[in-house]
Amino acid sequence: MSRIGKLPVNLPAGVTVTVGSDNVVKVKGPLGELSQKVDPDITVKVEGNVLTVTRPTDQPRHRSMHGLYRALIQNMVTGVSEGFTIKQEFVGVGYRVEVNGQIVTFNLGYSHDIQLQLPKEVKAEAEPVKKGQNPVLVIKSADKQLVGMVAAKIRSMRKPEPYKGKGIKFVGEQLRRKAGKSASAK
Repeated sequence: MSRIGKLPVNLPAGVTVTVGSDNVVKVKGPLGELSQKVDPDITVKVEGNVLTVTRPTDQPRHRSMHGLYRALIQNMVTGVSEGFTIKQEFVGVGYRVEVNGQIVTFNLGYSHDIQLQLPKEVKAEAEPVKKGQNPVLVIKSADKQLVGMVAAKIRSMRKPEPYKGKGIKFVGEQLRRKAGKSASAK
């Protein structure tokens, strides 16, 4: 069996899971509600506060979907109970970020500011900048896929370069750095 798929999903207090007739799993919790359509071959059962995912055969297609849907359901349960947070650091002279409701404004060294409209499920806040430190943007959501897509979109605006490390990077990320030009030997 799939090592991921056979693990049960424990449902914390305050989280309810319902499986519809069309195999749509809906997870409701204190931070919101998420839903995921599951392949008709995969069976999802809720017994008490434990959810199990089973597959009909050992075909490679069923084995791969078994682990996939169990992981997606686990991410939904974690999202509606705890939520997901991504922190991004803006490294560079004059790089700034400002959050105004669902609109985030970036100053990334271009000739103009960049504005990004966030989806309504995503919340963002800019941490106050202390002297000598880089600005940090905190992105929060119950949907792991959505918060990852928003973070990837923001990072794509100015990827970190390998020489000085300037750009938008995740907090705690280790960048591969290159040595610059070496002085010629005279």
